[in-house]
Amino acid sequence: MFQLLANVIEIYTFVLLIRILMTWIPNLDPHNPIVQMLVQVTDPVLEPARRLIPPIGMIDISPIVVFIALGIIQQLLRSL
Repeated sequence: MFQLLANVIEIYTFVLLIRILMTWIPNLDPHNPIVQMLVQVTDPVLEPARRLIPPIGMIDISPIVVFIALGIIQQLLRSL
């Protein structure tokens, strides 16, 4: 069971990475169904992190904190 949860976190990490990389694509249609699905899946995790860690200038470092937290949780689950 713990291994399954660790695998789900790994997949979610890749989804989060795709969402972050999408922000680098100019003229990406925000109304695209794939874009909207990625936003809906990742915002519940990113928004609390953004409230805790405001952007530094134009750089949002909250995804880095989320990646670190997910990595720690994933390692804990795999060690159980």
